[in-house]
Amino acid sequence: MDNPRVLLAIALSFLVLLLWQSWMKDYGPPEQRAPSPATAQTDQEPPPQGTVPEDLPAAHDEQAPQASPPVALQLPAGRKVEVVTDLFRAVIDTQGGDLREVDLLKYPVTLKPDSPPYRLMETSAKQLFIAQSGLRAGKGPEPTHHASFLVDRQKFELSAGGDVVEVPLRWTDGKGIEVTKIYRFHRGSYVIDVEFQVNNGSGAAWKVQPYYQLQRTPLQSTSKFIHTYTGGVLYSPEEKYQKISFGDMQDKPLNREVTGGWAAMIQHYFVGAWIPPAKQPERYYSRALQDERYVIGMIGPAMDVAPGSEQTSAARLFVGPKLQHVMEAVAPGLELTVDYGKLTFIADPIYWLLEKIHSLVGNWGWSIIFLTILIKLAFFKLSETSYKSMANMRKLAPRLQALKERYGDDKQKLNQAMMDMYKKEKVNPLGGCLPVLVQIPVFISLYWVLLESVEMRQAPFMLWIQNLSAPDPFYILPLIMGATMLIQQKLNPAPMDPIQAKVMMVLPVVFTVFFAFFPSGLVLYWVVNNTLSIAQQYVITKRVEAAST
Repeated sequence: MDNPRVLLAIALSFLVLLLWQSWMKDYGPPEQRAPSPATAQTDQEPPPQGTVPEDLPAAHDEQAPQASPPVALQLPAGRKVEVVTDLFRAVIDTQGGDLREVDLLKYPVTLKPDSPPYRLMETSAKQLFIAQSGLRAGKGPEPTHHASFLVDRQKFELSAGGDVVEVPLRWTDGKGIEVTKIYRFHRGSYVIDVEFQVNNGSGAAWKVQPYYQLQRTPLQSTSKFIHTYTGGVLYSPEEKYQKISFGDMQDKPLNREVTGGWAAMIQHYFVGAWIPPAKQPERYYSRALQDERYVIGMIGPAMDVAPGSEQTSAARLFVGPKLQHVMEAVAPGLELTVDYGKLTFIADPIYWLLEKIHSLVGNWGWSIIFLTILIKLAFFKLSETSYKSMANMRKLAPRLQALKERYGDDKQKLNQAMMDMYKKEKVNPLGGCLPVLVQIPVFISLYWVLLESVEMRQAPFMLWIQNLSAPDPFYILPLIMGATMLIQQKLNPAPMDPIQAKVMMVLPVVFTVFFAFFPSGLVLYWVVNNTLSIAQQYVITKRVEAAST
């Protein structure tokens, strides 16, 4: 290889290929699986007596539900109860007491003035994402998410001076057992408290187990070039953050005892997570249902409610954006749902620095620019070494071309003559590669930070860039980025091989096409980085050329 830049380009391309394969494995669109025979049936028979519906966890005294015949389920509707707070518009259905709709009032779908809020939970034709909970008795009537609840009114709203709004749902077995399921919404919080109050007015003890689960279908990606992970997550103090993909739920259902953990369904920018009491052991489970529906949840310790006594069970439900500081205060490890991958140890400080800059300048676009400058300064000496090496190679280019013409196709003599020249001139042909390779982990970490941070969503910059998380609508930034790459190519020593030279010249065009579909915040980083690199390389090249005259 007669040019280190070609060697570097090949190495980078190989690295990008490996990263892309790894990224698609974790974050790519889920594998399309054939529907089960039960799903294809149009006429559903009622489940046999004693059969546990497939989306219901096993109670304390019954077999695991996956051993039962699968039952295709619909979502029967009862009365819709609307809840409005400063952050939410939510809908609870009295059939099951499910949380079936959640609109995030602070996060519009688009930047248009009349845009509706982003709907995180819903039961529409395009996707299903709901939060379910209940009490399993294993026999007789039980207040699961298949039971009917009663409610006093159909709309609850957080008052102007209030901090909490409660939504009580009531259920009874008609024999003295009464259960009140309470949703508590708090001002300024994305945490919803869900509590079951059990009053046993019957003459016999009642043994039940509380469960809390999330059910959803895969989310269709809005980008053909960038896929982010949608699926389940389990956190435990022992193994920390663990993805439970839809494929995992299909192939090997989760069944694990954890104390101090939580379970979630995550997607780009947003998360829904059930968080039990910290010191309470829970059995976490997952299930792959029909019609591409997936469940992840937890079932708690059994409650023995004696006649004439009361007991309660509660859990917290976080539904909202992946704001790291907010999630840190809710539960240990919940901030890890902002997934920076294996380079988190580098990405976390980068995010911290980006956030600090934003607190000073108040604009995420300028924050990216100043962060890029700081990163460039941190690697100034490494870059200087790289550019000096390339400048020296550029100076030797005419002599290297002469050697190639002299030795023709005799590769052995040509390589020996080149190595003798490098040794005599004290030039390392690979000196320009290593400093750049050292910086690659930082560049990749910054990529994940800009891609995963919900703060970038719809964040305006200036002029025509009014959404740093969306592609440039006029492709101006990608074209500028491609131009800066071409300028860099002119400053680098040209490969002696014509084929290699053509490959290097095509790369800016290829990158420009790809970057046209990337979020403009990422393209902005590359434009600033390339511009600073050009300035630094130009000055160093001129100094080296001046010293040789």
